[in-house]
Amino acid sequence: RLGREIDHPDSICYWAQRNEIPVFCPALTDGSLGDMMFFHSVRNPGLQIDILADLRAINHAAIRAKCTGALVLGGGLVKHHICNANLMRNGADFALYVNTAHEFDGSDAGASTDEAVSWGKLRAERANHVKICADASLVFPLLVAETFVRHKCATAAAAAANSSEPGYGGKSDGDGNGDGSGDGNGN
Repeated sequence: RLGREIDHPDSICYWAQRNEIPVFCPALTDGSLGDMMFFHSVRNPGLQIDILADLRAINHAAIRAKCTGALVLGGGLVKHHICNANLMRNGADFALYVNTAHEFDGSDAGASTDEAVSWGKLRAERANHVKICADASLVFPLLVAETFVRHKCATAAAAAANSSEPGYGGKSDGDGNGDGSGDGNGN
């Protein structure tokens, strides 16, 4: 409902609502938003939030899914909820963690993907998983850009392979330009 109320295309909540993508916030009362809800409830008693409804929804979504994955930018509470939801289905099928936390202090953010396998949060027998120890605000845009470049290159290669136009994957005459002017020996 938040996306409908915001009603602005610059909002992630707007697009999630338009595409019927659920948004979960296990730490809804943490930070400024929690403060605003408190102030609102003082002036307008009656605001009630069912945090267990979100927990049930995310866990049931994981349990019913044929395949799940976790893309975790940062760590802490959100990582914990995503991984625990996947624990309910005997582990996620893939995971990518991007954060700067390290294992030595025992933090959830610093835990490796191997730790998640040991708890059953990632499937031991077939999960693809990796942790990149880097600043997510720097690395994630590069990963997204690489994904689009790979898709564009794959699309272009497929189009070239299916094209009969000269120079675009048509039959080769040996000189590499596909225009029929070569002698078949690279000349």
